[in-house]
Amino acid sequence: MLDCLIIGGGPAGLVAALYLGRYHRKTCVVDAGESRAALIPESHNYPGFNGIGGSEILLRLGQQARRYGADIVRGEISTMHRRCDGVFVARGTGGLQYEARFVLVATGLVDDCPRIEGQYQACTAIRFCPVCDGYEATDKEVAVVGGIKAGSKKALFLRTFTKNVSLFVTDEATPDQGCLEKLRTAGLKVLGKPVAIRPLGDERIAVTMPSGECQIIDFLYPALGCNVRSELATALGASCSALGNLKVDEHQLTTTKGLYAAGDVVSDLHQLSVAFGHAAIAATSIHNSLSPNPR
Repeated sequence: MLDCLIIGGGPAGLVAALYLGRYHRKTCVVDAGESRAALIPESHNYPGFNGIGGSEILLRLGQQARRYGADIVRGEISTMHRRCDGVFVARGTGGLQYEARFVLVATGLVDDCPRIEGQYQACTAIRFCPVCDGYEATDKEVAVVGGIKAGSKKALFLRTFTKNVSLFVTDEATPDQGCLEKLRTAGLKVLGKPVAIRPLGDERIAVTMPSGECQIIDFLYPALGCNVRSELATALGASCSALGNLKVDEHQLTTTKGLYAAGDVVSDLHQLSVAFGHAAIAATSIHNSLSPNPR
């Protein structure tokens, strides 16, 4: 019997495992290996580091959690229910089955991305979070691709860092004049839907328009929405927002008893520091909710 099952081995899940391990609690992390953090080429707002890649962050956090007794298993939880005695039973790939007094959901989200030709995964010009890396776009050629509503918001935010911002609008909705005026006043170029997007090596992007005109971009930010992976929690009755973010209280407890959530599955501010804060709060609340474990 686990004290806590953590679903998701991204920053929130691994930090929660670290805390619970240091509280001498029996904890297992089930990780599908799909953390959004792995897509970070190099983070420059991770406290204490002038630059560190997302994969390195995950590696270090995993090593630290294991040092304090956390078990980290590769796999995916597909179903979960709560017995009448309050114990959670989770089952997943490869015959995985766990019983746990508490569950922490740290499953994050998946960003929607436009069709990009070639092996774009290696291209560092494709970015998702201007809060994380907008500074690196300072005075560069930057573009946002997405619907007018979400795209305008991200493009205007990027205007903090460079005057060279283009917005490629993918939807058919006609923007209101107020929105267009705001974009024009900010000096943004509003363009139509591109017909092709392809990497130029690992560091730049070529965007081709229906006219055949091609724009070379240093950083391309999709603004096409995302899939918040909250289904396991909502299947147990946990409430969520219209976007799918789980609703939690000040202790990161969802509306389902014994079920906690942390990280991007909760917050629309997708930051490592936010995930770490959620994890510390949730893990400490779980520890305090368990029977005392004096030495």
